[in-house]
Amino acid sequence: MAPRTKPKQGKKKASYLYWAIVIASVLGTIVALYLWIYKITNASAMCLGSGDCAIVNESPFSEIRGIPVSVLGLIAYLFILGVTLLERKSRLLMEYGPMLTMAVSLSGVVFSAYLTYIEVYVIYAICPFCIASAVIITAIFALAVIRLVEQFTA
Repeated sequence: MAPRTKPKQGKKKASYLYWAIVIASVLGTIVALYLWIYKITNASAMCLGSGDCAIVNESPFSEIRGIPVSVLGLIAYLFILGVTLLERKSRLLMEYGPMLTMAVSLSGVVFSAYLTYIEVYVIYAICPFCIASAVIITAIFALAVIRLVEQFTA
C-alpha cells in the first residue's frame, strides 16, 4: 500500500507542519525536563519568582503513584519527537505517524486540561511552566490534526 502523501503543491505546507511539530516537541521536552529537574531538586529559584510554581510542585497532584507528572510529559514529548523524526525513514511511520502524533497529543491535551482545572479550582495556584506545557501540547495537537486531515484528503 502506497503511503498517503500530499501532491507536490502541498509539499511546502507539509514540510512546514512537520518542522512545526518537531520544534514544538523540542520546546515541550525542554519545559518538561525543566519541571522534572525542579521536582527532584525542589530548588525554589527555578520558580523564577512565581510562588504558585512551588505550591503546584508540592501538591499531591504533581505525582501519579510516585511518578512526577513532568516525567509523563517528557515521555510524551520525546515520543512525539521520535515518531515525527522517524516518519521520513520508515514507511510504516510515514503512514501512521501523524495518527500516533495526534493520539498522543490528544491525550496530552485532555490531561493538561485536567491538571489546569486542578490548578485553578483545587490548588488555587497556577504554575506558568505548566501552562506553557499545556499550550505547547495543544499546539502540537492542532498541527497534528491539520497534518492528518491533509494526509487523508490527498
